[in-house]
Amino acid sequence: MILYFEIAHYQTFSSVDRCCHFPLKSRVQFLREFLATPAVIGAVAPSSEELARTMVAGLDLRNARAVLEYGPGTGIVTDYIRRQIAPQTKLAAIEIHPRMAALFKQRHPDVPLFQDSAANARMICDYACMDFVDCVVSGLPWSTFSEPLQVKVLDETMRVLKPGGSFVTFAYIHGLALPTGKRFAGLLQKYFPVVSKSPVIWRNVPPALVYRCRR
Repeated sequence: MILYFEIAHYQTFSSVDRCCHFPLKSRVQFLREFLATPAVIGAVAPSSEELARTMVAGLDLRNARAVLEYGPGTGIVTDYIRRQIAPQTKLAAIEIHPRMAALFKQRHPDVPLFQDSAANARMICDYACMDFVDCVVSGLPWSTFSEPLQVKVLDETMRVLKPGGSFVTFAYIHGLALPTGKRFAGLLQKYFPVVSKSPVIWRNVPPALVYRCRR
């Protein structure tokens, strides 16, 4: 197990109004990391703003006491989370990939970041003094995960997500027909009593849809 944690004092995030697009150099770097470790990165480009907006739509982030983000990558979805949460809301992120963690820290230097696996979510929340979280927002590439890993991460999610809490994640449409993608969709139905899907977000690379689940 690898656990890396960098924390800075919380402050009101004022720079979120800057452009959410990364420069070409960063997008090229993202593509290189995907080619080097496709099972970890899972995408050829950062999430689009439309996907980020869809991810947080419908979440009661303003009243959330704690929010946990899995696989934030470059931190685009984090921008939208931080626009809606209250100043006192606890927010922590888990990113296992070193290069993505470095990009995230550049974009969100004051967000507690754990360079670790989401399979250790309970231990991480304990370290971050988060008993339970209201929302888990996931950018993990579930269709690249083995069944044991999918189950382990979902088990850990249930250990940290409060009753009535929300779990939101996305899936690329090309992965929905894969056995791993179908298995993940079936697991969501087993773990959560309420599961819904958004329309396909075509203005994302690759196109994706969002799963919204409530415990």
